[in-house]
Amino acid sequence: MEMTCLKSDVPSPEELDIPALKAKYRQERDKRMRREGGEQYVRPTDDFSDNYAHDPFTPVAEREALVEDIDVAILGAGFSGILAGYHLHKQGVSNVRNIDHAGGFGGVWYWNRYPGVQCDNDAYCYLPLLEETGFMPSKKFSDGWEIQQYCQDMAERFDLADKALFHTLVTGIRWDESIKRWHVTTNRGDDIRARFVVMAGGVMNMPKLPGIPGIHDFKGKMFHTSRWEHDYTGGSWTAPELEKLRDKRVAIIGTGATSVQAVPYLAKYAKHLYVLQRTPSNIDERPNPPTDAEWAASLQPGWQQERMANFHRAAQQFFIPGEPDLICDIWTEISRNLAIELGEEGWPALDPLEFMDRREVVDFQVMERLRRRVESIVEDKDTAEKLKPYFRFMCKRPLSNNDYYPAFNQPNVTLIDVSGTQGVERMTEKGFVADGVEHEVDLVIFASGFEVTSDLKRRWGIDTVEGRGGKSIYDHWTNGASTFHGVITDEFPAMFYMGYIQGATNSSTTEQFGRQAEHIAFMIGETKRRGASTVAATREGVEGYCAHCKENEVDMSGFQNDCTPSYFNNEGDKELKWALFRGYLPGWDAFRDMLGDWRKSDTHQGVKFEDASPAHLTRADAESVVEER
Repeated sequence: MEMTCLKSDVPSPEELDIPALKAKYRQERDKRMRREGGEQYVRPTDDFSDNYAHDPFTPVAEREALVEDIDVAILGAGFSGILAGYHLHKQGVSNVRNIDHAGGFGGVWYWNRYPGVQCDNDAYCYLPLLEETGFMPSKKFSDGWEIQQYCQDMAERFDLADKALFHTLVTGIRWDESIKRWHVTTNRGDDIRARFVVMAGGVMNMPKLPGIPGIHDFKGKMFHTSRWEHDYTGGSWTAPELEKLRDKRVAIIGTGATSVQAVPYLAKYAKHLYVLQRTPSNIDERPNPPTDAEWAASLQPGWQQERMANFHRAAQQFFIPGEPDLICDIWTEISRNLAIELGEEGWPALDPLEFMDRREVVDFQVMERLRRRVESIVEDKDTAEKLKPYFRFMCKRPLSNNDYYPAFNQPNVTLIDVSGTQGVERMTEKGFVADGVEHEVDLVIFASGFEVTSDLKRRWGIDTVEGRGGKSIYDHWTNGASTFHGVITDEFPAMFYMGYIQGATNSSTTEQFGRQAEHIAFMIGETKRRGASTVAATREGVEGYCAHCKENEVDMSGFQNDCTPSYFNNEGDKELKWALFRGYLPGWDAFRDMLGDWRKSDTHQGVKFEDASPAHLTRADAESVVEER
């Protein structure tokens, strides 16, 4: 598995007309911009077959409504929810429940069962706690079913599995000052009174649909890729043989990470496949060797943290001089090529602007290589031209797939470029309209992704979240999040948040979630150790931390505003309240150390552990306080 990564074969800077490419990038961006931005997508509604709560994979089991007191309600059962449970387990907090609308653990890996689903960055980084569990992915990019099984195994190992509530939609979260608890109410009639709530919905929770005119007029079959209906297509999660599509005309809308994986299977089985593309993705070949047993056995303690740190430096920062590239794929190519160039020059001293200028040139070289890759595979010149990505490398999620481009050489596959109408023109009873021409289809698949950077209420899907004095979190965060350490805010005691909120980001989302979970679990454990009733962020703590974030924020607006619209920049929104990425100048390691130092301190400034009083404690709380003292 260990290899020496060489500089990739990219065109020389002299072959490129970079000013002309910049103009081309702007032109391609502008024709895809829509005035309504993120509002072009709609939430699934009750009369649509792809209802958010609908689960085509697991039958809903009847159960009695629960009215109970617990320590922690973890809202979510994907990686973030499991990691919250794991770190609470380490703090000795076991009276917890994961609550999720899915039928099992896994989060997005429960829902995403479309053909070809795999993680699209290195599994040895992405799957968390590999050293702690002893698990090893079977290959570099794990299949979706393997990831979901790992989630289930972790839940069982960490004593979460038997307590979880599945097929349960949270309808309201309300703080009750009289008992210092949160009332978590659900569509199953539950009233769960939790001392602490952890919002662990991750970043890919709520599927989104393009707001296409006539979407409800279509009489054929429709579903979102996260609600794949194998009964209709044939095949299964582990054996994606879509035999039932042999006589079906299929349209898939979207060409991001999901579509790139699913299209080769649809192309193989469908009578005809239409791929509706607004913006092409940047797609490299996918090296996906099986895990080498000898390599796995040779790994030393700490290997996963070392590998994640190496990946993070390559993807968001830069390699240390002489550092090898342990990942060796599309994510690390720009940093690898530039490091090799600078190494050959003896590592010249460059100021930040000079360094970024050099990096930008390598960015253009890599993107040109990817465009030439399209030409070398796709036989029809017009189709190849439409598939070429004209934008900076990180404007869209970088992808890899060996079978996507070859699919367009099949006579039963048609690429339809809808960039001229900034998306699909409209749908009819029989199909869809593009360039004024109606195309009749039997099945429409929405590969339109999830609510990632849209407004909080759309992403959470919870009507009521009320803190002290009945204040809504949606009003409290009208202009975006204001937190202490990215995990707690004032006026909402004992409520914690996971995701891309405030602070540094890590290139491995699960490392980000894990460090947040560690911090949250400490605060919960410390509250119990002190015999306090609850913990709340102070207004001064929130204001101070927000000021710290603002002072250390790297202005990425110039880059983002030049990018083609995608969920990375909330469809071209210039004022990002919920940006997926906000640069943090000191970097990830400094951020992690800051949180670690805070946990070691005696004062824990920024939060207040509120004293318990008998009126605020249930019998179980009172017994717990006596034991802890």
